[in-house]
Amino acid sequence: MKSLFIDREIKYTGRELSPHWIYKNFHIQGDAIVAFAGEVEVNIGEMVDIEDVINNEPIYSKKMLNFIIERFGVSLDEMIWCQRLFVSIIKEALEKRGINLQRSGDDLFFKGKKLSVSIATKSITSSLVHTALNIIGEGAPIEVSSLNELGIENIEELAKDIMNAFCAECESISMAKSKVRGVVE
Repeated sequence: MKSLFIDREIKYTGRELSPHWIYKNFHIQGDAIVAFAGEVEVNIGEMVDIEDVINNEPIYSKKMLNFIIERFGVSLDEMIWCQRLFVSIIKEALEKRGINLQRSGDDLFFKGKKLSVSIATKSITSSLVHTALNIIGEGAPIEVSSLNELGIENIEELAKDIMNAFCAECESISMAKSKVRGVVE
């Protein structure tokens, strides 16, 4: 698993959650995770979450820390497991910084206010996850918590810590499956 922190703001519109977006834009081929900050505005036409479409709930934030994960040869079920692991890694990274969060499925909350958005999906060639954390809370359509509110100032350091932990977990999983022998009855 390769990782990259993109040191420029990118507006996330939902179109970025597409196969080979990381490869086409940042020349990272294969399984990868990237992080970047920027405005998030996902209109209903770009929504992947059908429940949000049915409820007419577009996503907006003035600034979020975005992560996109792309993996090849992985089913949607496996990618949802990967998404849940990733959200747990984010929770651990923030808890190491003294912040107590609650996790419900793929969502993180601080004092009952939503900190994150996350979705996993499957394309014809790969499986993808978008997870984002509010950097600032103003302008969101619902009351949210934010990294600024939590006292997180170094967004790049947080993003890199999260990606490094995720990549280490992926490597550990790969090693774990290669060290066991099969069993038969």
